[in-house]
Amino acid sequence: MTQVRAFLAIEVPEEIKLKIYKVIKEFKQIDANIKYVELENLHLTLKFFGDIDTEGIGLLSEKIASVVSEFDTFKVNIKGCGAFPNTKRIKVIWLGLENDGFVRKLHDELDKEFVQMGFDKDRKFSTHLTIGRMRSAKGKDQVKSAIESFKEIEIGEMDVDKIVLKKSTLTPHGPIYEDLEIFEL
Repeated sequence: MTQVRAFLAIEVPEEIKLKIYKVIKEFKQIDANIKYVELENLHLTLKFFGDIDTEGIGLLSEKIASVVSEFDTFKVNIKGCGAFPNTKRIKVIWLGLENDGFVRKLHDELDKEFVQMGFDKDRKFSTHLTIGRMRSAKGKDQVKSAIESFKEIEIGEMDVDKIVLKKSTLTPHGPIYEDLEIFEL
């Protein structure tokens, strides 16, 4: 039985990626051990499935299409910067989403379907875009200061008009993402 590593995502438009890159560029000036997300890989994860059987993708797609059919295009505003789990122990550097009610509703409706299919329920869903992962504490204080300075940054508004089921292939140079299926809102 063949398996693929898969996740469901909201993609980020190019003009927003360029604005996000300006933020990443500022972080790159810090002497820190951070693995940055490649611009082409920037996305908001709605659900990480892990390894799934390719035979089940059809059923998964049906469930996604059914939920998505209940939603229209909506807007979200990318605003703010923070860290997981917190700025004392930075593992992930992220940009936040303002007016994320529709994203949360979409996630919750999808997650209900996924739980019925046997996937684990997301305990703490957080609307964010990961821009980097800290690999060590090197430069932590400067990174913390940069996060603080970007705390209220306004990246911009984007339309959410589709979600994408993606395949993720892990390589030594980072993940390679491929679209398995696109679902229009």
